[in-house]
Amino acid sequence: MGRTFNQLRVVTFESRFSGEMSGLVERLGGQVRRAPSMREVVDPHCPEADQFAEELLAGRVDMVVFLTGVGARALMTTLEKTHPRAALVDALRKVTTVTRGPKAVAALREWGVTPTLSAPEPNTWREVVSVIDAAGRANAESPARTAGLNGRRVVVQEYGESNPELLEALRERGAEVKAIPIYAWALPEDLGPLQEAIRAIAAGEADILLFTSAQQVRNVLRVAGELGLENEFRAALRRTLIGSIGPTCSAALRQLGIGVDFEPDRGKMGDLVRGMARSAEMLLCRKRASDASGVDVNTASRVELIWPADLCGHRLDPLHDSAFLRACRREKTPYTPIWIMRQAGRYLREYRDLRAKVPFLEMCKRPELAAEVTLMAVDRLGVDAAIIFADILLVVEPLGVGLAFNEGEGPQILRPVRTGKDVDGLKEVDPVALSYVFDAVRMTRRALRPDVPLIGFCGAPFTVASYLIEGGASRHFQNTKALMYRDPGAWHALMERLVPALSGYLNGQIDAGAQAVQLFDSWVGCLSEEDYREFVLPHTDRLIHAIKPGSPIIYFGTDTSTLLAAMRDTGVDVIGLDWRVSLGRAWNYLGYDVAVQGNLDPVVLFATPAEIERRAKRILDEAEGRPGHIFNLGHGVLPNTPVDHVLALVDVVHEYSARK
Repeated sequence: MGRTFNQLRVVTFESRFSGEMSGLVERLGGQVRRAPSMREVVDPHCPEADQFAEELLAGRVDMVVFLTGVGARALMTTLEKTHPRAALVDALRKVTTVTRGPKAVAALREWGVTPTLSAPEPNTWREVVSVIDAAGRANAESPARTAGLNGRRVVVQEYGESNPELLEALRERGAEVKAIPIYAWALPEDLGPLQEAIRAIAAGEADILLFTSAQQVRNVLRVAGELGLENEFRAALRRTLIGSIGPTCSAALRQLGIGVDFEPDRGKMGDLVRGMARSAEMLLCRKRASDASGVDVNTASRVELIWPADLCGHRLDPLHDSAFLRACRREKTPYTPIWIMRQAGRYLREYRDLRAKVPFLEMCKRPELAAEVTLMAVDRLGVDAAIIFADILLVVEPLGVGLAFNEGEGPQILRPVRTGKDVDGLKEVDPVALSYVFDAVRMTRRALRPDVPLIGFCGAPFTVASYLIEGGASRHFQNTKALMYRDPGAWHALMERLVPALSGYLNGQIDAGAQAVQLFDSWVGCLSEEDYREFVLPHTDRLIHAIKPGSPIIYFGTDTSTLLAAMRDTGVDVIGLDWRVSLGRAWNYLGYDVAVQGNLDPVVLFATPAEIERRAKRILDEAEGRPGHIFNLGHGVLPNTPVDHVLALVDVVHEYSARK
C-alpha cells in the first residue's frame, strides 16, 4: 500500500531539471543524491543550420522533423542571427512540420507554428515514423502536403547524437534526408557530484538509480570507467533498482548489459519518480533475493525472479491472511482490497508492446508469456490479487468448434452450435488439452509475491454456450434464446456438456496454484429471472458444487440487477456487481452473509482524479466498512484508460478504506 520511498537511497542523474526531480524524490520520502551527468552544448557555427535556412527560405524543403524543444529553440536562435524570424516562421508554416513529444510542440507554438503532425507517446523515433506513415496513407490519393515521402526533402533536427535508425527509416521510404546536429551532449563541467555518486553506488550505498536519458547511461559508465570502478559499479547494480524514463533510455541500458526494473507508461519525470516510489520496496526486495540466489537479474524476466522466504515476516500463511482472501471469507481487513477485471490489458503500454509482437491466442498458449502479463499488472498497479491471463473461450477449442481471435473483431467460433445434432458432435474435453493454462498458473504462483493471491477463472455455462451458439458476441442473443425455447432438450444437453469441461478447467487451475476462482457470466443479463432459473441456474449450481472446496468462488455478470437473488442461490462466496446497481442497496438485498465485489463504472476512469476519488469514496461509504467488500470495476478496464487514473483509484481505495 506504500506510495513513498520510505527513506530508500535514490540517485538521480538528471541535469537540467535536477532540482525539480530531487525535490519530488524528497517529498516522496527518499534520501536523494543529485549527480548531474550531462550538459547540452549548442554549436553556434553549425554549417548544416545555415544550409537549412537557405533551402527552407528558397522552398527546397518539404518536411522538418523537430525532435526536442531545446534543439528547436537552439536552431531558431542560430538561424535568426542571419535571417529574419518572421521569414523563417512563414516558411515553416508552408511545409510539413513533425514534432516528437510535447516539448517540441511547445517550442513551435511559441513561434506561432502549429505542428502538422505530432508523434504520440512514448515519443520514440518509431512513433515519429509511424505518424508520418499514417498521414501518408490517409492522404495517398490527395495532393495534401503530408502524402507520402518518396522524393520529398526532409530535414531532421537532431539532439545530442545522430539517430541512424530514424534517418534510415525515412530514407527507406524514399525521402532525401539531411540532419542538423545543432547541439551535442558533454559531461558536466563539475564532475565532482557525479564521481562521488559513482563511488557511493560502487560501495553499495544506493538503493535506486533514476535515468532520464540514454546519454546519461553512457556518461555514467564512462566516468565509472575513468575512475577505475566500472566492474564494482556494475556489480552493485545487480542489487540496485534501475528506473528508466522510457523506451529509448531502457534500450540504451539493456544494450550496455544493465537490466531495467521500472519504466513508466508515459515518459514523464513525475511518472518515473512516483511510479518507482509506489513499487520500490517490493521490487528491491525481489531483486536482491533473486541476485542472492544466483539469478541473472539483468536478463531475467518477471517469471524467473524470486521472493525471499521471509517477505511476510513470521506469518505462517501469508496468502490465507491476505486482505483479498479475508474479504472473500467476510472477515475484517485492515483496508478494502482491490483488483481490477482486465487489469492486464491494452491500457498498459508494456502489454501493447508485447501484443504487437505476439498474437493474442499465442500469448494465452505460451505459459511464460501469460505469466509475464499476469505479473506485470501486479507490479505496475499494486493491487491485492492477480488474475491469470487467459480467455473464457479457451475451453471451447477442445470441443472441436474452431476458435479464432481476429484483430478488431473479437473472438469467433468457426463452427457454431445451433442444433441438437451439433451438440451431439461436440468432443469431450480432456483437461490435459488446457495444460498450458495450468502451466501458466504454476509459473505465476512461483513468481508472484507470497502474500498476493492468484485468481483463476472461466466463463460461466450460459455465457460460454451463448458464444458457441451465436458464433461470437451478440446484442440480442436471438440464436441462443431460440435454441432454449425451440429445443430445450438440446439446450440442456449443451449445458451438460459444458459443466464438466468447465469444472475440470477450474479445478486444474486450483491444483496448479490458484487461490480463488471467478465465473464470468458476461451475457446472462439478457435473460429474465424466470428463464435464468429454468435454463441456467441448475447448470451453474452444478458447476459451483463441482469446484474443489476451500477456494472462494466469485460469480460476476453484467446487467444482472433482476437476477441477483437467483445468483445468490448458487451458494457462491462473492457476488460481483456491475456499475448499474447501488452497491449498498444490492448488498442489503442479497444479505450480508455473502461478500460482494465492485462496482465502479469503468468509464469513470476517464474522468478527473478528483471525480474518480469522489465516486470511489461513495462506493466505499455504501459498503460501510462491512467485512466482505472487494473493490473492483463494474466490468473490465477499457483499452484507452489512463494508467495514472487506475493508480489513483488503487490509492484512494487503500487509503480511504484504511481510515474508515
